[in-house]
Amino acid sequence: MVPDSKIEAIGDVLANQSCPLKERFRALFTLKNLGGEKAIKAISECFGDPSALLKHELAYCLGQMKDTRAIPILETVLKDTSQEPMVRHEAGEALGAIGDPSVLELLRSYSKDPVVEVAETCELALGRIEWLQNEANKNQKFTGEENFSSVDPTPPSTETDVEKLRERLVDESLPLFDRYRAMFSLRNLNTPESAKALSAGFKCSSALFRHEIGYVLGQMCCDSVVQELAAVVRDKNENEMVRHEAAEALGSIASNEAVEVLKEFVGDNARVVRESCEVALDMSDYNNSPAFQYADGLSKVDFTEK
Repeated sequence: MVPDSKIEAIGDVLANQSCPLKERFRALFTLKNLGGEKAIKAISECFGDPSALLKHELAYCLGQMKDTRAIPILETVLKDTSQEPMVRHEAGEALGAIGDPSVLELLRSYSKDPVVEVAETCELALGRIEWLQNEANKNQKFTGEENFSSVDPTPPSTETDVEKLRERLVDESLPLFDRYRAMFSLRNLNTPESAKALSAGFKCSSALFRHEIGYVLGQMCCDSVVQELAAVVRDKNENEMVRHEAAEALGSIASNEAVEVLKEFVGDNARVVRESCEVALDMSDYNNSPAFQYADGLSKVDFTEK
């Protein structure tokens, strides 16, 4: 068992704005992996940070921990209209990931939020919890989560044909929940063909949807879509939330071509993009090294037992 003093020391790294962002990210993911009340507290105390990227990732980690003790801070962040849309969106998604029915009314309310990314996220989170509550789904699992180490916003579709899934993915007449299900089925197939089919989603109108396409392509680590991801990062007219996710996906792929794109944009005018490139370059260094784990905060803090 990790002593509280060490968790607090890792939290100090996370909160230290003079510390390189890549080190703060490693501290954050260490806290996520440790879990528990002290880790939640350390993460929750950083939502006043000036980095939208970091705050977005704080909310993501709290959702992935699936601990109901994180609900109050996530509700506060979702309601806080002074927070950046990508941060509020991630708080809504995190509430859906935790999956507690106590947030259903809140999610219904914010599914009508004037910020479209927030509204769409809360719509999906609402659908996820309602799907989990449905008696017909009680014995089903969100297959694929085990392989990709994430709590997904929707279950995958039962369809396995790549072309049929691609058609559903890009059909904007379908509910967003159903299109996300096609997205996660394509991810779970995890082939170059399914990755190419997913990249067709970058042409869809919803920035939230395009951002999730970038995220799942990063999970797949498929180098056959580096050019598609690079095109997104290079598009200065694209939503920053989408460019950020495409950059992080390139960091996960970590090929020479992907790394060169990240180096090209590490000085981008958009803060969230350049910070994403900085973190992605650190991730690519890890992926190309013999390092045992990315979330290595425990090995980097000095502490004295209190």
